[in-house]
Amino acid sequence: MSRPLPPSYKTKNWPPYNEALKQRGSLTIWFDPDMVWVPPPTGKQGRQPQYSDAAIQTCLTMKVLFGMPLRQTTGFVESLLRLAGLDWSVPDFSTLSRRQKTMAVDIPYRGSKGPLNMLIDSTGIKAEGEGEWHARKHGGAKRRLWRKIHIGVDEQTLEIRAIEVTGSNVGDAPMLPELLDQIPADVEIGSVTADGAYDTRKCHDAVADRGADAVIPPRKNAKPWKPSTAGAIARNEALRASKYLGRAIWRKWSGYHRRSRAETKMHCVKRLGQSLMARDFDRQVAELQVRAAVLNGYTALGIPVTEPMEWRCCANQLMTVLPLSPDTFILRPRSSGYRVP
Repeated sequence: MSRPLPPSYKTKNWPPYNEALKQRGSLTIWFDPDMVWVPPPTGKQGRQPQYSDAAIQTCLTMKVLFGMPLRQTTGFVESLLRLAGLDWSVPDFSTLSRRQKTMAVDIPYRGSKGPLNMLIDSTGIKAEGEGEWHARKHGGAKRRLWRKIHIGVDEQTLEIRAIEVTGSNVGDAPMLPELLDQIPADVEIGSVTADGAYDTRKCHDAVADRGADAVIPPRKNAKPWKPSTAGAIARNEALRASKYLGRAIWRKWSGYHRRSRAETKMHCVKRLGQSLMARDFDRQVAELQVRAAVLNGYTALGIPVTEPMEWRCCANQLMTVLPLSPDTFILRPRSSGYRVP
């Protein structure tokens, strides 16, 4: 029996999505004159802050977006303000470095219609060490430091709704409850999709406590748990379904394939830089959070809307039937490598 071909998809909103992709490369930057660049007095003793968190995050956004050091970022923002006709002062590099360690980054998001379906994934990003070519050729130094990024992505809007940064020695499963805690309690969570590394009692219980469905594949050697909690009961049902239907059918039936969108978002995070520029852990957390804010801004411009294409294969598996209309079909040889766009 031949292996079935993967489905092909067609983009339905290609014209607006094409415009959104063009806008992602636009250099038009707007500064709102009503923006709070200088914060009001705090009423506390000591020197008052000269720049607001919004001003610091604006500068760090330029730094992350264009991959510049702090001094170059200061000069870049100064030129932008001068072109915009604003006489605002710009924080120097030492102020940016100091405030980056303690600031709370605002990650904007639009929100989805209906319950939130979260996609959980994690990956590592290099913090210290030589490049990949130097490490491959000379073996690399013994000190190669990595950070681990854990994100929760909204399935509908493809926006990052939760992010955690840890060391490389922290596992995936302990961070799922932390990601769910970043979602406000008044937001309804429909489902949480993650890979088999999150098949633990704490993860299932955390998902069940939020009233959501856990789409987590049981491990290959999984055994039923004692049904003492709602999370354990839901996990046992998934285990029975995967054994009865088979793992491949269960993944398709449960919609587990949606988790690939979180992996794609991880690739987008690394497109802003394969390594971190900051050397302090708190500054590295702020740098990755700014990346998440930048990606959410890109996503808000537009995302593709796709639909699967219907096609059928002839009995001899040599020709593919492509529907052009309800009454018109064309035949294409499979040997030509043709795929429905």
